[in-house]
Amino acid sequence: MKQKILIVQPIHERGVQVFDDRFEVRVASDPSVATVIKEIRGVAGVVIRTAPFLREIIEAADALRVIGRHGVGVDNIDLKAATEKGIVVVNTPNANATSVAEHTVIAIGALAKRAVVYDRATREGRWEIRNSYKAVDLDGKTLGLVGIGRIGSMVARRAAAAYNMKVIAYDPYVTPEKAREFGVTPCAQMDDVFRQADVVSLHTPLTPETRGFVNEAKLRLMKPTAFLINLSRGEVVNEKALCEALKSGVIAGAAIDVYDPEPPLKDNPLFALENILLSPHSAALTQECVIRMATGAAEGVVDVLSGKRPQFVVNPEVFKQ
Repeated sequence: MKQKILIVQPIHERGVQVFDDRFEVRVASDPSVATVIKEIRGVAGVVIRTAPFLREIIEAADALRVIGRHGVGVDNIDLKAATEKGIVVVNTPNANATSVAEHTVIAIGALAKRAVVYDRATREGRWEIRNSYKAVDLDGKTLGLVGIGRIGSMVARRAAAAYNMKVIAYDPYVTPEKAREFGVTPCAQMDDVFRQADVVSLHTPLTPETRGFVNEAKLRLMKPTAFLINLSRGEVVNEKALCEALKSGVIAGAAIDVYDPEPPLKDNPLFALENILLSPHSAALTQECVIRMATGAAEGVVDVLSGKRPQFVVNPEVFKQ
């Protein structure tokens, strides 16, 4: 009898092809909680992207053994509920690091050179904007990272190579010795990053400790000429505080790929600002990366259902139960 696989949101065909004739694969009618609850019965493995996979779904599942996350962050999955039921959660932490790091470095350059602002002005015939002299050079400036895991460490190397930036960072989970291997000067306190950096880039997971930690107080530590980059999770930044900081000149600009909520509301006040670069949670969605995430998540699911231990397990304690 074939094992049933439910793909909650469509993934690249290369990922679907990972499931051989031992499996019966279908895509959910839609990714809503109510629909997935109806369609989860009899399913042994799930591949999920960003849709919520809540306790209600997990409790309704009668055969589920593994959840494959198409990406890195698992804040949309009730990890506690999955672990309680002995369900393995796998993810693809290596799949998107290069893509997000590249996007980060490009966003830094685009803000510094006012690329989008100048593009728009040129199209609108506002040629005189060239004499505003508001673009800045990055050579010798300081990049401050909050988090130097897979993505943060790549950003450090690329920004140093591309722009000759000095890189400082705060990460309580990385030793000073390891940070220096990345070419990074470690900071003992997070506030030091916000005070010293010309660009602050966030590379942290969403946890109770990081939720909303970039607030008015943190933004006021930054230089009025500094930029904030957030390609991690929308909830780590207080959007209202960021909007006010951008409007009032507390900071010079920002690049945001993630929002709270997602998708953002149509009347989000950030949309009215010129000094912000926006993208639709797409930093990881390159042609190459979506294949890596799709195949990686599918391979993790297949490993578990084939009796193998997958390479990337989010809740390894399940194997001890």
